[in-house]
Amino acid sequence: MRVVVALGGNALLQRGEPMTTETQRRNVRRAAPALAKVAADHELVLSHGNGPQVGLLALQAAAYTEAEPSTLDVLGAETQGMIAYILEQELRNSSPTERFATVMTMVGVDPDDPAFQHPTKFVGPGYTEEQARRLTSEKGWPFRQDGQAWRRVVPSPRPQRIFELDAIRALIDLDVVVICAGGGGIPTVVTQTETGPVLSGVEAVIDKDLATELLAREIDADLFVMATDVEGVFTGWGTADQQLVTRATPAELRAMELPAGSMGPKVDAAAGFVEATGRRAAIGGLGLIEQIVAGSAGTQVVAG
Repeated sequence: MRVVVALGGNALLQRGEPMTTETQRRNVRRAAPALAKVAADHELVLSHGNGPQVGLLALQAAAYTEAEPSTLDVLGAETQGMIAYILEQELRNSSPTERFATVMTMVGVDPDDPAFQHPTKFVGPGYTEEQARRLTSEKGWPFRQDGQAWRRVVPSPRPQRIFELDAIRALIDLDVVVICAGGGGIPTVVTQTETGPVLSGVEAVIDKDLATELLAREIDADLFVMATDVEGVFTGWGTADQQLVTRATPAELRAMELPAGSMGPKVDAAAGFVEATGRRAAIGGLGLIEQIVAGSAGTQVVAG
């Protein structure tokens, strides 16, 4: 099969863990052997989240007051290189016979997307409510509650186009394991000028699950997997009655009430892929990736 796996930012950096390079490398090192086995049996394309990482870089950039802080598109590009470097290195260590390549990926968005007026995408670490109020006052950042913590939210426009698609397809045809569309891609708009189209970045973070779903459709994937830090989609999440949904249709998933900033986009992406292609999607824990690919773990999303 041609398998596309989106690695969640929280799967690479577990909730509550220190946001250090070594912590992320340790998590990747644990996952690398299983991902290498998937690559040995299937064509594998990887993307990854960057919510915790881009939020940390934004904090670091804002702390340096002698220059304007880097914009979110630039920070997104930085995280693509940083995270893919760790991923590619650890995957090579686990599977030295496979070929790997990272593609810096720009993803087109609509500058008039209403998401720019209604930020929902969580980035960065968790704060207490008092800390969040102080940062809102100091930096003008909006915050929303994510579980017990408060986290910064930024605009998350829907992905429209993958600019490096031809290069990604060419690498897959050469049996290369491709790491691309990291962090949902670098948010990019096209402006028409007298001399032709001009590309520029925008202040946003594209949801990596929606961007990877677009990628999976465009490269004709057989399976689209979203690997995260939970076992799958649960009904009654966070209550004594929570229950894992092991198999569902897109309509059944869409009927569930899920948080807009976390599991909601994953359900949207999984349902969209199955509806568009009739093929399988899945959501589940990174540690169970082999079983998820085999269809025996996580939440399996199927057509009818």
